[in-house]
Amino acid sequence: MKIAATGASGLVGTPLLRRLRTDGHDVIQLVRREPRQPGEARWDPAAGTIEPGALDGVEAAVNLSGAGAGDKRWTDEYKRTIHASRVDSTRTLASALAALDPVPSVLLNASAVGYYGDRGEEVLTEESTPGVGFLADVCVDWEAATLAAQEAGIRTVHLRTGLVLSAKGGAFGRQLPLFRLGLGGPLGRGRMWWPWITLEDQLAAIRFLLDVDVSGPVNLTGPGPTRQVEVARALGDALHRPALVPVPPPALHLVLGEFAGDVLASQRAVSTRLLDAGFTFRHPDIASACAWVVRR
Repeated sequence: MKIAATGASGLVGTPLLRRLRTDGHDVIQLVRREPRQPGEARWDPAAGTIEPGALDGVEAAVNLSGAGAGDKRWTDEYKRTIHASRVDSTRTLASALAALDPVPSVLLNASAVGYYGDRGEEVLTEESTPGVGFLADVCVDWEAATLAAQEAGIRTVHLRTGLVLSAKGGAFGRQLPLFRLGLGGPLGRGRMWWPWITLEDQLAAIRFLLDVDVSGPVNLTGPGPTRQVEVARALGDALHRPALVPVPPPALHLVLGEFAGDVLASQRAVSTRLLDAGFTFRHPDIASACAWVVRR
């Protein structure tokens, strides 16, 4: 299958492209810089342009583009960057795919469980309504930006991803050094629900959704959301370290600013559509997930 991919330099994108190519797919990587090697093509999401002919013959697309929500402090300017980097890239790609003849069979487009906002104890399925707040608003606009692809009859999947567990980066990977020193622990009381998924299951789920007839939002989260204090405890156990040092919410706000509110948010999201489609998780519980991260 010929697949167009964006956001390929990130935590998920880098290993995903490697595995897709290992699977035998012909992958075209869209990049913002000048192409340096075969299999790359130039695009400019802000300008809404893609190198002519780059998508010819494409049968599927995976769009993972977007500035990291936790990469910088949320100034007004960076919040605009977060929004534009997601919406502009999605709209540009969706419109270009819709103009192809024939159109591709599927567009897998990144989204996030931030769509649901802070929902306390409420169980959140793909049918749940959007929440309130900056990230929830971004996710609503992000998913809406795929409209051209949907109207063209392209099967479109919104990958509402939770906390990706990996030793190689992301929000979870940045916590590992503290836990290795025995300085990890709950955030506040740690009672918020964290919907998590290992990087291994994230990659497997994306490859699964390329072929399975599922459309619309899909929660890419493990089969059991877990309270944050239990995530901390499981990671401490896997490292044979205590995980008792609490981080007071004011301290988190001091370090992260507005983004701290989303880190402390409770999202009891469950992977209903993924499980109903027959996907099998390699790491179905937080203990096996943290053990895998530590082994890696």
